[in-house]
Amino acid sequence: MGKKADLPPAGGRDDGGIEEVGLREALEERYLAYALSTIMHRALPDARDGLKPVHRRILHGMRLLRLEPGAAFKKSARVVGDVMGQFHPHGDQSIYDALVRLAQDFAQRYPLIEGQGNFGNVDGDNAAAMRYTEARLTPVAQLLLQGIDEDAVDFRDTYDETNREPVVLPAAFPNLMANGAQGIAVGMATSIPPHNAAELCDAALYLITHPAADTDALLTFVLGPDLPTGGIIVDDRETIAEAYRTGRGGFRVRARWTREEGARGQWTAIVTEIPYGVTKGRLIEKAADLLLAKKLPLVADIRDESAEDIRIVIEPRVRTVDDVLMMESLFRLTELESRLSLNLNVLAAGQIPKVLSLAEVLREWLDHRRDVLLRRSRFRLGEIVRRLEILDGLLIIYLDLDRVIRIIREEDEAKPALIAAFSLTDVQAEAILNTRLRSLRKLEEMELRREHDKLTEERAGIEALLASEESQWKRVAGEVREVRKLFGPETALGRRRTTFAEAPEAAGADLTEAMVEREPITVVLSAKGWIRALKGHGVDLSSLQFKGDDRLFLSFPTETTARLLVLTDDGRVFTIEAAKLPGGRGVGDPLRLMADIDENAAIVAAFPYVSGEKLLLAASDGRGFIAAADDIVANTRKGKQVLNLDAAGRARLCVPANGDHVAVVGENRKLLVFPVVQLPEMARGRGVRLQRYGDGGISDARVFSIADGLTWTDASGRTWTVPEAEIRAWLGNRADGGRLPPKGFPRNNRFR
Repeated sequence: MGKKADLPPAGGRDDGGIEEVGLREALEERYLAYALSTIMHRALPDARDGLKPVHRRILHGMRLLRLEPGAAFKKSARVVGDVMGQFHPHGDQSIYDALVRLAQDFAQRYPLIEGQGNFGNVDGDNAAAMRYTEARLTPVAQLLLQGIDEDAVDFRDTYDETNREPVVLPAAFPNLMANGAQGIAVGMATSIPPHNAAELCDAALYLITHPAADTDALLTFVLGPDLPTGGIIVDDRETIAEAYRTGRGGFRVRARWTREEGARGQWTAIVTEIPYGVTKGRLIEKAADLLLAKKLPLVADIRDESAEDIRIVIEPRVRTVDDVLMMESLFRLTELESRLSLNLNVLAAGQIPKVLSLAEVLREWLDHRRDVLLRRSRFRLGEIVRRLEILDGLLIIYLDLDRVIRIIREEDEAKPALIAAFSLTDVQAEAILNTRLRSLRKLEEMELRREHDKLTEERAGIEALLASEESQWKRVAGEVREVRKLFGPETALGRRRTTFAEAPEAAGADLTEAMVEREPITVVLSAKGWIRALKGHGVDLSSLQFKGDDRLFLSFPTETTARLLVLTDDGRVFTIEAAKLPGGRGVGDPLRLMADIDENAAIVAAFPYVSGEKLLLAASDGRGFIAAADDIVANTRKGKQVLNLDAAGRARLCVPANGDHVAVVGENRKLLVFPVVQLPEMARGRGVRLQRYGDGGISDARVFSIADGLTWTDASGRTWTVPEAEIRAWLGNRADGGRLPPKGFPRNNRFR
């Protein structure tokens, strides 16, 4: 038997201390707390030093371990243990992963940690375990920490309140933009690619002398991202400028390659730099998969011959292949071209998540540098004042050393006696009592006077600095110049690695012809939407087999390199690649497998896409317009809505618009001819009325040159032509009713 639950006492209520809380309020409160914690303490970098808390704690912990540049390396496990135990209780692996990234020269433009051992590589191999690697700080990290012992920044309690950690680093180096940052928070993210430090310093110096300068002015100095792995940015200057103005955008980065000539006219393409963030191993693997799948018909082989430097060799299938066209095919299908996003969403002043422009980011850093300068100056001023107080006391006793010695020897409480005898402060008296006898020499007195004079002069300089904002900015500018000197373009680390270029003309071309072997085909579409491709032109269609009661709907000649446009009666246009059509051995495949065509939509027309061609589209209610074929090409399976229809309307036709007049025939068997200039050219819409009807709607339309006459084909296959002189009887204006067609016009009211 189970134990019975205790019942509450009669007449009272025992709720066991349970408190009722509204679920919605509780969830909102807790999720908000989680979101704020993620944003402030994990995902977004501080605009002032460009660091997230874990990176800041790693650098601070290594400073406490005295791992300055030039010092002996220490095991990474020691660093991780100290950081985790004192500052960052989030697991050793997350700390080590952050430490490793700070040491990778292919991930950081200016590494903050110098590693010894296996810290991973651009192939995507992971770093060795923390017990096998060693680390110490780099000069760049030293700049970020410079002055931290001089009250340059605020400190706060650590998670267990047993220690103190910096809220932000002094950051004498423009780390946010120079090394970039990546992070995903709750409802927001940041993505900043690395930049060139010398260019950032030049822009900052200009901003100091021109405080009202906008981003466009600063882009004279900051050309764009400068990536650790080099590469070429192929965006135009306006696209780059817009990204920095708004704080959001992106950059297209391509691999750097050269053509290497071989024997007997042979050549290969050599890739020496790959886009930032792309792992070489995965790049080669995916390219090899595409090669095996025969999606790179211009390429014979891809192999990796890299040692310390990247060297990817790409062999063309034949030596007559255009090298630019071959590389364009690789840029389209592989990660030899990638897109870097820019999202300058950072913690402004360390508190407010905000998307900043380039000018605002640099202003945040410069304002922080000025605050650090003021705090360090006040700290130094306090030290000088305290030292001068002691020096004043020491200089006083040198005037009567015998009396001082007598007081110390004879008085029980020497300190109060000295204060009374010489009018000293407590600090001065304590310093005198701690003075060694060997210091009571005449030479020492001279040294003290020289030190006193020097500190007095330094105090005057600091007080003048604190009183003048202009002097403060001059000092900040001097510090920025020193940083620029360390990382100037003439230095190995500061030399720009990423260059800029316009994409070649082949980049905008349709590479379908290069990717597919060109062959003539005849496309066959059945009434129920089954499609196939027969080899060759002029194929006999009389013996074609169809499924069940299906029948031929339309056919047309084209090539395997072509794209097909398909119009459905719901007004959508779909794009199909002819190379992907099934062969003609069977009955084909349903067109709905190749595009997301609505099950209730019927196919109205299908034809090859011709760049630059004009098309006439019309709906059942007689409304239509001229559209450019380039504007209606769909880039996704969902197609593109081109004709806007009312509830009862359906798309009826799409014909080439080659000519100067339009002939429209309605279901009421009325024919109207009017100039094509009366129709608007649109990319999407309902269009205008082509012909007025009492009953029914449009049956067919044709665009033709009136000088050549109006031509149609009857049911017997005979061709009829009405010359210009006779067709003028049907000539009118758009939206007229028209009149009965000429003798011989087909009874089905169609021109073909």
